[in-house]
Amino acid sequence: MNFTEFVRNYHIQLNEQQMQAVQATEGPVLLLAVPGSGKTTVLVSRLGYMIYCLGITPESILTVTYTVAATNDMRRRFAGMFGEADAERLEFRTINGISQKVLQYFAYRTGKTPFQVADKEASAAVKQSFLEVTGKYATENDIKETQLDITYAKNMRLTPEKIRDMDTDVEKFPEIFRTYNAKLRQMQMIDYDDQMIYALRILEQYPEVLAHFREQYRYFCVDEAQDTSKIQHDMIDLLAAQSRNLFMVGDEDQSIYGFRAAYPQALVSFEDRHPGAGILLMETNYRSRQEIVRAADTLIQKNKNRHPKKMTAAREGGGCVTEIKAVSRQGQYNYLLKVAQDCEQETAVLYRNNESALPIIDLLERKGLSCRVKNSDMTFFSHPVVNDICDFIQLSLDPWDGEAFLRIYYKMGAGISKKAAMEAVDANTRRLTLLDTVAEMDEVSVYTRKQCKALATHLDNMRYESAGKAIYRILNYMGYQEFMDTHGLDSGKADILKALGDQENSLFDFPARLQKLQEMMREGYGDPKSNFILSTIHSSKGLEYTRVYLADMLAGVIPSQIPGRGCVPDSPEANAYEEERRLYYVGMTRAKEQLYVFTFGPNLTSAFSGEVFEKTKPLNAVRKTGTAVGIRGSLLKTPDKKVQKLPPREVEACIAACESGREVQHQKYGTGRIASVSADGIAQILFAGENSTRKISLPIAFSGKILTLK
Repeated sequence: MNFTEFVRNYHIQLNEQQMQAVQATEGPVLLLAVPGSGKTTVLVSRLGYMIYCLGITPESILTVTYTVAATNDMRRRFAGMFGEADAERLEFRTINGISQKVLQYFAYRTGKTPFQVADKEASAAVKQSFLEVTGKYATENDIKETQLDITYAKNMRLTPEKIRDMDTDVEKFPEIFRTYNAKLRQMQMIDYDDQMIYALRILEQYPEVLAHFREQYRYFCVDEAQDTSKIQHDMIDLLAAQSRNLFMVGDEDQSIYGFRAAYPQALVSFEDRHPGAGILLMETNYRSRQEIVRAADTLIQKNKNRHPKKMTAAREGGGCVTEIKAVSRQGQYNYLLKVAQDCEQETAVLYRNNESALPIIDLLERKGLSCRVKNSDMTFFSHPVVNDICDFIQLSLDPWDGEAFLRIYYKMGAGISKKAAMEAVDANTRRLTLLDTVAEMDEVSVYTRKQCKALATHLDNMRYESAGKAIYRILNYMGYQEFMDTHGLDSGKADILKALGDQENSLFDFPARLQKLQEMMREGYGDPKSNFILSTIHSSKGLEYTRVYLADMLAGVIPSQIPGRGCVPDSPEANAYEEERRLYYVGMTRAKEQLYVFTFGPNLTSAFSGEVFEKTKPLNAVRKTGTAVGIRGSLLKTPDKKVQKLPPREVEACIAACESGREVQHQKYGTGRIASVSADGIAQILFAGENSTRKISLPIAFSGKILTLK
């Protein structure tokens, strides 16, 4: 059967680029497939062409997919086109599936019993290791962050020296990493990442095992290659080195899993890794309308570390790319509530971070409206920022709560020593609040005494406010925003918490509402039949929707930071920024008919949204929120958390020198002029280039050396 007969007999419709890809069966080939270009159809058709036109035995072909779900889908697609019998003869595996097969064969050859793969045991080992090393019980957020870092280190094949240099929010990660691996060895178990490490080590060190698999598999096909990690690429390269029949399908423009150690550099350097390789393109998008394709392609063309290609649309006009100008973030949520109220067509709201769904879910549940939630993530509720703000609230509701006080006393900017805090808790008679008790101590400074009294007043006033106003008070009047800025914490979590608080009139009811939301997410909130879909962009990859809303496309969220003008191309900072642009691009290309993007004004809107709608955005307009969300390893540096503080006496002197008209210099906002100073040390400051004043806590700002006098 020749190719013409093949496509006619099996009713296969292919364009010219797709036909070329189907017939590329010998030697190393990289197929770069833009979103919606029909790569699965090409992959399955190519397998059929190899078997029915070229006479290649199905057992000699290994098809590698990224997930088990993709493996099952591809086998199902092949069976639907060519029949179940040959589908059973083909081998579709994930890299972990291949690794397991290598380990089993090695055990058979040597008579050794392979280690069992840990699942729940691995999570328990992470918890135990975290506790032993840090002395603290791991929260859900701690566990997730630690597991991601472990996966990153193992998949990137990092040396102990590189692991020590990793930029991570996990306290004492190198020690936790070593302790965790030791616990697995004690249990005679390995985790899923170890599967690949040991399998590759066996292939490298035992030629007879490598020869066995090279003889078995003569043709290799790899799907979603942009999501494949370094160790996975190394294993595939080793297996395919003899036959050199490697067909790799992917698109570096859609590589968005850097935090899981995805290694798109292997695609960019494919010709160097495989001399004489062919590069093929599939540039026609069959999913989205022309307007969407044009806008998305214009955005991604600005990335430098990519193969040259241009996405074009098979579908002509009729769609839209529309900007929705939101007055505020809350205005965006209210708009989406109206969309959900009358949602008769498939509509997806896509966002970067899981917590962006919470204010929408909160509003929907209050109104009795349904939605479909693609993924539930519980880490928001145990994030340090959320825990801290909840402790402030708890201390307001119960100003004698010693446990809450001991967790946050040093985050109040009042200069309270550990000794004073402990003495206040030990002397607690519930006659004076803990803060008032500290204020009456003879050994504390005048500054600390004054701040404790002001904080006590704030905590008292909070009880009569809505939860949203109380959180605003914590952030802007009680110094916690400055604490986050100083310590590089993600203030986006505080923004979400305030959005939830804005819907709760009583502060007393807010903890119960948070608990209810947490239980809803844990139980899997949502209706699988709803047309209104909430999903992160990551979870929507590979999917498509009639109508898409891109929500929370904010400066400081996506991108988390914009590299400085002197940033070197292909540096960690530049690569991280390009991945964030790819994430935005993937979100855009999920839309088939209509794409809507929320914008929030020149200083809040994502720089990428500014590019889509051709708006200029100053580089210094980005609100930094610490580590880039979703970017692991050493891609972005967080601020040094070992902050040198100004002595209390010098802080008092600086505050005394503040008066209307005095010029100051702020680390983030630049040069400003004081408009007024309140009795509790809150200054209204107008910074250069801004139209309104900002409230700055002078004790916190001077103490952390964030603000200086000019």
